[in-house]
Amino acid sequence: MSLRTLKNRIGVSIREAAPKDAEQMIAFYNRVGGESDFLSFGEGEFLRPLSEYELFLASVKQEQNSLIVVTEKEEEIISIASITSSQNPRNKHVGTLGIVVENAYSGVGLGKQLMIELIEWARTNKQTKKIELVTREDNQRAISLYKQLGFQIEGLKEKDTYIKRHLYKWRVL
Repeated sequence: MSLRTLKNRIGVSIREAAPKDAEQMIAFYNRVGGESDFLSFGEGEFLRPLSEYELFLASVKQEQNSLIVVTEKEEEIISIASITSSQNPRNKHVGTLGIVVENAYSGVGLGKQLMIELIEWARTNKQTKKIELVTREDNQRAISLYKQLGFQIEGLKEKDTYIKRHLYKWRVL
């Protein structure tokens, strides 16, 4: 576990997620899903059963090329970040980065800190050679951060998400 101070001087702790966190993580995703249309799920749409998610978290802990971390403030999850990878020998070198930060903690450097930490972890795990992520084409704030951290646009997923009667494009970085 590491302790960090954000730009707004709020102290948080960052640690690896464990199966015991599954219930709180599901609740977090279902709550923050309503804060932004930039996520791949909306409020109440993270529908994984608790037992299945506990098993998923346990399996990720056993993989050398995958990591999920939670950020907490006063034992409440405020962010989840991950790099998850296939265990298939032909593409286990590719990690998919995902990050969700509660709106109240957006803009204070947490997302960037988490990404830097995950990128450094990937550099040292002896398996990950490429990190990719997907974000909506109109999420310019995120795309700017990703480019600042060295990501390049690889492609565009057309008509990939349907939200409120609109189809959206997603950038593959």
